[in-house]
This record gives sequence, structure tokens and C-alpha cells, in this order.
Amino acid sequence: MFHLYTCDQVADRYQVKTVTIWNWIRTKKLPAIKLGKEYRIREQDLWEFEQKHLTVPKKVAAE
Repeated sequence: MFHLYTCDQVADRYQVKTVTIWNWIRTKKLPAIKLGKEYRIREQDLWEFEQKHLTVPKKVAAE
């Protein structure tokens, strides 16, 4: 099972307003699950969101 975060929790994590998180969800920048009138964001989706927005590319291990 995976952990689900509320929009308020994600907003606190990124130090932005909850409205910003809603906007990211509406514009499909951040995947979310809609439960009733609220959204939940999977931990895996947050990780992928962070990886996509890194300013420094990940280093590939030398073979």
C-alpha cells in the first residue's frame, strides 16, 4: 500500500499555497486521485514530480 497526501500536506512540503497545488492538478502537472470533493496525491507521484523538475540532471553511473 502507498501513502496518500492531502493538498494541504503537499502545499506545506513545497511551501506554496494550497491553491497552487490545485492548479498543478488541474493543469495535469501533478497527478492526483479525487475522493469525493478532495484530492489525494500518491507519494510516488510526488517523487516523479520532483525528479521532473530537478535543475541538475541525475548522474548516470559509469559502466
